[in-house]
Amino acid sequence: MKTIVVMQPTYLPWLGYFDLMRNSDAFVIYDCAQFAKRSWQQRNRIRNMNGEIMLTVPVISKGRYNQSIKDVKIDHLSSIKLTNHLDTIRFSYARSLNFSQLFPSLERIYSKGHDSLLGLNMDLIELGRERLGIKTEIIFASSLDVQGGQVPALIDICKKLGGNRYLSPVGSKVYIDANNLFPGAAIDLKYQEFHHPRYPQAGCTDFISHLAFIDYLFNVTAPGF
Repeated sequence: MKTIVVMQPTYLPWLGYFDLMRNSDAFVIYDCAQFAKRSWQQRNRIRNMNGEIMLTVPVISKGRYNQSIKDVKIDHLSSIKLTNHLDTIRFSYARSLNFSQLFPSLERIYSKGHDSLLGLNMDLIELGRERLGIKTEIIFASSLDVQGGQVPALIDICKKLGGNRYLSPVGSKVYIDANNLFPGAAIDLKYQEFHHPRYPQAGCTDFISHLAFIDYLFNVTAPGF
């Protein structure tokens, strides 16, 4: 069976995002979805010895209420700079096992001066994909002329890519089950089953789950979740 996954391009995704990617034959970036302010599209969590830290990318949203994710621009005039994110990551993980192996790659990404939120997110997603050894093909929904919204859009994507199985994150179960059109389209619907690994987090005695993927990569010597 050909398994399709459709996900929005989130900022510094958690491990479950990459679990969906590695268990699919085609991973579709739903870049034409409407931007949602203060969502995972522009923010995520890391941690230091004092607890979790939320990193939020400043974007230009005033007067742009219906813009798609692919059209969102980073606000370089904001008091919050992406260099602040890099500094926070540096201070949080300087003593981690893999700091010297991972941080230079992050430094290269953050030094690009992205104007597009999508561009920044995709560079980070590609970094995670590479470091986790995932070979799944990535396709942008904006290249597929997707028809419909929500469930009909997912079915349209599956059909255009020749997919006969759709793998969904559990978080989408409510809206999918409320309008489950997959059986009628002869597409097998499966929900993700992912058990987040526990691992030592540098300088910490407790464990915080579901953080940005870089927390895992900084702390685990041979990543293979």
